Amino acid sequence: MVALGTHNGTLHILDFQGNQVKEIAAHTATINDISFDADGEYIGSCSDDGTVVISSLFTDEKLKFEYHRPMKTIALDPDYYRNYRRFATGGLAGQVLILTKKTWGGGYHKKVLRDGEGPIHSMKWRTDLLAWANDAGVKVHDMKMDKGIAFIERPKGIPRAEFLLPQLVWQDDTVLVIGWGTSVKIAAIRTDSQGLNGMQRSITTASYQKYVDIVGSFQTSYHISGIAPFGDLLVVLAYVSEEDKENNFSNAVPSRQGTAQRPEIHLVSWKNDELTTDALPIHGYEHYKAKDYALAHAPFSGSSNAGGQWAAGDEPLYYIVSPKDIVVAKPRDTEDHIAWLLQHGWHEKALAAVEAGQGRTELLDEVGSRYLDHLIIERKYAEAARLCPKLLRGSPSAWERWVFHFAHLRQLAVLVPYIPTENPQLSDTAYEVALVALTTNPSFHKLLLTTVKKWPPTLYSASPVISAIEPHLNSSSMTDLLKEALAELYVINSQYDKAFSLYAELLKPEVFEFIEKHNLHDDVHDKVVNLMTLDNKRTVNLLIQHRDTIPPNDVVGQLLHTSQSCDKKHLLHLYLHALFETDMNAGKDFHDMQVELYADYEPRMLLPFLRTSQHYRLDKAYEIFAQKELVREQVFVLGRMGNAKEALSTIINKLEDIQEAVEFVMEQHDDELWEELIRQCLQKPEMVGMLLEHTVGNLDPLYIVSLVPDGLEIPRLRDRLVKIVTDYRTETSLRHGCNDILKADCVNLLVKYYQEARRGVYMASMDEEVTGTRVDKGSSRASERSSSVRALEIKSRTRCGARCCLCFDPLSIQDISVIVFHCCHAYHLSCLEGGLDSMKSNSSSQGSDEGSEDGDVTPSGESRMRCVLCTTAAA
Repeated sequence: MVALGTHNGTLHILDFQGNQVKEIAAHTATINDISFDADGEYIGSCSDDGTVVISSLFTDEKLKFEYHRPMKTIALDPDYYRNYRRFATGGLAGQVLILTKKTWGGGYHKKVLRDGEGPIHSMKWRTDLLAWANDAGVKVHDMKMDKGIAFIERPKGIPRAEFLLPQLVWQDDTVLVIGWGTSVKIAAIRTDSQGLNGMQRSITTASYQKYVDIVGSFQTSYHISGIAPFGDLLVVLAYVSEEDKENNFSNAVPSRQGTAQRPEIHLVSWKNDELTTDALPIHGYEHYKAKDYALAHAPFSGSSNAGGQWAAGDEPLYYIVSPKDIVVAKPRDTEDHIAWLLQHGWHEKALAAVEAGQGRTELLDEVGSRYLDHLIIERKYAEAARLCPKLLRGSPSAWERWVFHFAHLRQLAVLVPYIPTENPQLSDTAYEVALVALTTNPSFHKLLLTTVKKWPPTLYSASPVISAIEPHLNSSSMTDLLKEALAELYVINSQYDKAFSLYAELLKPEVFEFIEKHNLHDDVHDKVVNLMTLDNKRTVNLLIQHRDTIPPNDVVGQLLHTSQSCDKKHLLHLYLHALFETDMNAGKDFHDMQVELYADYEPRMLLPFLRTSQHYRLDKAYEIFAQKELVREQVFVLGRMGNAKEALSTIINKLEDIQEAVEFVMEQHDDELWEELIRQCLQKPEMVGMLLEHTVGNLDPLYIVSLVPDGLEIPRLRDRLVKIVTDYRTETSLRHGCNDILKADCVNLLVKYYQEARRGVYMASMDEEVTGTRVDKGSSRASERSSSVRALEIKSRTRCGARCCLCFDPLSIQDISVIVFHCCHAYHLSCLEGGLDSMKSNSSSQGSDEGSEDGDVTPSGESRMRCVLCTTAAA
């Protein structure tokens, strides 16, 4: 229980939660001190009204003692009830009184333990040891032996007791802690068997075995308003005033009204090593003095040698009492430590403590939430986002709550890289909100593009994000990164035509594969310039391959009227050149333009183009060539325009190339041009010599020489004439040789033709063809050609109208073979054999050489069939 004494003399008994259990009207003035017995059944109090009252907490028993002098301190015997209700008290009278109940007759026996040493300010009783403090110092008395065992002098330079009371507390049965002013001393009660250690001050006699050993002593930088043990450490209630700070904590009387600081709790070792410090939230602390505070504690049942360890529920409690507040303190457990860390803003340490397994697992959510809240308040959004995966873990609801919270703060961009896409997977709305948030600021657009490519498209609907971006298409906030992100979203939404349009504007190299993959050739119409700027070679191939879908008129129109910064004329040249090579007539409407483009970018291709195309204006082409001084092209156009003389003049005067001039004249097939060529060459002696070299075979050199004016000096004339004569002889010799060869070939071919024409073709009857027999065994050539001749219509191929030239019967008589000659005369085989026999008999008188000359005998000696009519006519 907790007992409070008030200035009106009333005792209030409270439980540990602060609820009042009992109220005792004990005194009529200020209560100065209160003491419990060890069993917690009796409470004693003393007051400035000169009374001491001992009350039972569980009965109405109450004893009151009158001393007529203010009583400042009281101490009940720990075994109060068993030791004849003994207690000690003292006050301004300076007497230490021991009162013991008499064993017979009633009343109390009073004994003065000490007297004449000044007012008694504090008193503590532990087992058989009683310690009190007066103006001289602290004395320890062995109540069992009724002898004093120690006197510890009052520290020098400390304030008087009426300003700062001495603080006495037993740490255990043998250790007394004294806090007085700014001095702390720890006194250990020992026996002779323990020996003497270190600093000590003792009062011993031959009859006493106990003595006091000062085992610890140090000075503080504050005034001590209370002191209590905490295991092997000390809890000190510190009083600090402004004057103390200014005077470096001098030992003068502490503070005037209104200059005090918050009281502090210090946890220190016996060597004054400070472990922790806490400033207490006391109301009205500015107006309090050092003696207005008190520190009480519920003694720890264990020994001070236990290292300050205690079981759960057995922790010591500390009560810091001020005129209007009571602060209850107890050792911090893990959760208290975490709460304290959070309270002081050390959220990272609190998180580390929870992750180390200290405290309940549920604390992680609370600590994480508070840590994130703290970072948000501090505007450390990036750090908060980085910690979200660790703090929110696999909770979809927590993730979604923080996604929307970051969105509300317009800081969602820092969280997006950490938003999970699986384990857990959030709602599609959360992902859509995140993507839409990234569209609002150009600095987020790169992250938006990365996120769209990274997140699986099944997580969200692309339509809301597209709707958020499309209004910015024509605004200054539309960056290339945002366009690319929009294109990716169009692909996700299967809007390939719109995606292609953006890819083309962004000049993405993969746009060509995208066109082929999704068959977007119809959508290329209005993006020709972009594609040509990106890769003109691939674009030209694409346009040529699909020229039916993408007409040349559209392509040329876009390239001509584009406002983009590009070499549109060069791009036009590349396209029209490729188109012309593929299909000469596909771009005929632009051949005039193409002439100029060739002149600008590829003059070497002009002549092949001019020779092939018929769809350009000659006058306009000539103007272009004249401006650009393309002479050969001028010559060609002049020739096509019919102005051959001017063309020839241009070759001679500008090109000075006689060989080309001669070739030009030869192509024109105009004799007047030869005259013009000679006339113009005669004006330049060097030209005359060159003309003589190149006109061999075309003009008579003598004619040219005859036209040369007398006295005209022609360089290297002799050498050139020698060469002309030599070339002429060579040419003449070649001509004669060629003529002889041609004549011989003609004669041989005519003889061959004549001999072939005299030979007949044997045509067997149907029966002979089936049996494979042959009538004319001596004519092998006739059998080779029989198959081809049978295919002819005999009626149309013979001169006798499909009748035998000897018997004039129709050739198509059953089972009779037919002989047809190349002279188109046809005979029945039987008729021809009879005619040949009669001819042989008539010619038997002639020499045998004539027959051999006609070639009618085969190499084997057999006679061949001949046309009777032709042979007779020849004879």
